[in-house]
Amino acid sequence: MDFDKYNIGFGITGSFCTFAKARKAVEHLCEMGANVIPIFSFNAQTCDTRFGSAKEYVEGICEITGNEGIRSICAAEPIGPNNFLDIMVIAPCTGNTAAKLTGGIVDTPVLMAAKAHMRNGKPLVIAISTNDALGAGFKNIGMLMNMKNIYFVPFGQDNYKSKPNSMVAKMELLPETIEAALQGKQIQPVLQEP
Repeated sequence: MDFDKYNIGFGITGSFCTFAKARKAVEHLCEMGANVIPIFSFNAQTCDTRFGSAKEYVEGICEITGNEGIRSICAAEPIGPNNFLDIMVIAPCTGNTAAKLTGGIVDTPVLMAAKAHMRNGKPLVIAISTNDALGAGFKNIGMLMNMKNIYFVPFGQDNYKSKPNSMVAKMELLPETIEAALQGKQIQPVLQEP
């Protein structure tokens, strides 16, 4: 698919272990011609972890996309009235973010962007990444799957022996998921082998 006519909002939340995969997904979408607008949660912007420096990560994503990125709730709000995104992705989407989406909580730039974008009836793609997907987070995933205009990147258990409740999206399927979501379809199968 040629993405050169699409503006894709790309929300990044604090599942730090999947940041490298999210970066590759951003690179791939840009290579496919998409105009990717990064949107960073507060944790993604500020938490230095064993996976790297937040500042370097954010700057690297912005350099890849050629866009400064959205870093505050106030900057995310105009997504709604200005209606400039064709689709929005949250990748990685933490269990915390998924729970807040189901509850209508808007306390980060990514959540505000999702709310503002969805008011226009356009698709939101979720690439789940949580250690609690098959635990307390399971009900939130189920609720999101039943919400209008929300689509999931196929996901599966990433380490069922050491982390039996953990599930992570197959980030390599993001372009196909976006293509299907733009047509109002959920890519299948959603649940996949690790």
